Amino acid sequence: MNIDQDLDKLLENLPFFIQEKLKNHSKIDKLIEIIIDLGRRPEARFTTGPEYLSQKIISWQDIDYITKRINKFSDDNRAGIDRTLHRISCIRNRQYLITGLTCRIGRAIFGTSSIVRDLLESDQSILILGKPGVGKTTIIREIARVLSDEMEKRVIIVDTSNEIAGDSDIPHSCIGRARRMQVSKTEFQHQIMIEAVENHMPEVIIIDEIGTELEALAAQTIAEKGVQLVGTTHGNSLKNLIKNPSLSDLIGGIQYVTLSDDEAKKRGTQKSILERKAYPAFQVAIEINEQDSWTIHENVKNSIDSILHRNSLILQVRESAINQKINIKYKKIKKDLLSSLKNSNDIKNMIRVSSNNWTILNQQTQIRSKDLGVKELVIYPYSFSNSLVKEAGYRLGFKLLLTKEVKKATIIIGLKKYLKHNFKLKRLAEKRNITIFKLNQSSIYQLTKLFRSLIS
Repeated sequence: MNIDQDLDKLLENLPFFIQEKLKNHSKIDKLIEIIIDLGRRPEARFTTGPEYLSQKIISWQDIDYITKRINKFSDDNRAGIDRTLHRISCIRNRQYLITGLTCRIGRAIFGTSSIVRDLLESDQSILILGKPGVGKTTIIREIARVLSDEMEKRVIIVDTSNEIAGDSDIPHSCIGRARRMQVSKTEFQHQIMIEAVENHMPEVIIIDEIGTELEALAAQTIAEKGVQLVGTTHGNSLKNLIKNPSLSDLIGGIQYVTLSDDEAKKRGTQKSILERKAYPAFQVAIEINEQDSWTIHENVKNSIDSILHRNSLILQVRESAINQKINIKYKKIKKDLLSSLKNSNDIKNMIRVSSNNWTILNQQTQIRSKDLGVKELVIYPYSFSNSLVKEAGYRLGFKLLLTKEVKKATIIIGLKKYLKHNFKLKRLAEKRNITIFKLNQSSIYQLTKLFRSLIS
């Protein structure tokens, strides 16, 4: 396993008394990050634990010395060093002056993806979960190289903070032939994700740190277009995503369903149960417990259903041995370990549905049954997954016609919070006399209620 870390390029930007201590340090290969805070001693954090680097207290001059030698900080308070993978994040005071720096060591480790090589060859979308600092970004760098160089796929990386391919217009060689799209501001990441699919014809899109509802929605949209996804997000397990309202759409979304007495008795459950709303955007999930031990969910859909229904869950655990052999074993999660999720009050509050929360934007062109038959109903889903819309039609007993082209649609359905910012879509709909329906929530209940009103 080869490691490329370019440490000298980072150290030469630090004050001399820190450079000298680290250059000759016996544990330099285990360095994770360097902490520099105003009025405190500089600190190095290794995999084995923290250690002070000097008796000298950090001054304003020391911080100023570093910030003048690196690239400018972006809106997310991150900066980098050209042609390296290192990341420097800053802490600011109330006057917006920098009072602290976190210098994260970026490494290109070749060979880390061998543990999941078979999953990469399956063409399935893969979601990687793990706590900060466990090595998710390092892994997807290597995945990008393997997919682009060894499997010869068209790979595009959506690089939010230039952390995957380095802080330069020329990407680091560690990503192989993969192309990199930079993101000017973090809030635009979801737009760049969609732009990558529409403009550059990728076979694979790689995203690091999916963290907002818009990004989760964009991932779902990309999955609907048949593009393979490889993404990372914070969280120790799939349970964390189920409890996270912003990211639950990555694994299909969660909703409460009320069963009839007979059905509840047949299933042996309560009348109100949690169910998955739609198909997950990712088919495979990898939980990184440690750098050499990964838990694999080979079928995310089945794993989520098992967790929600409190069924036993069998997971695959892969471990990389010292001799580079991969050991695969299976572990069984018993029902009682999954029961705590069912009674979680935070999920109940997260998915409560309002009984009357959809409105019509275009009152002048309101569709009525006498003007439009069911067969003529062609839907352009905006910010809704196709599978969710189809499921709503299926529950009503008819098949819906969906389109990817606005000009072919007779109605547009989307979430209110996303539609209100898309003035281009509104103008196009008005020009072609297409009715736009906006909903407050992405749920089967809201969609079926809307469709009933259209065909009644």
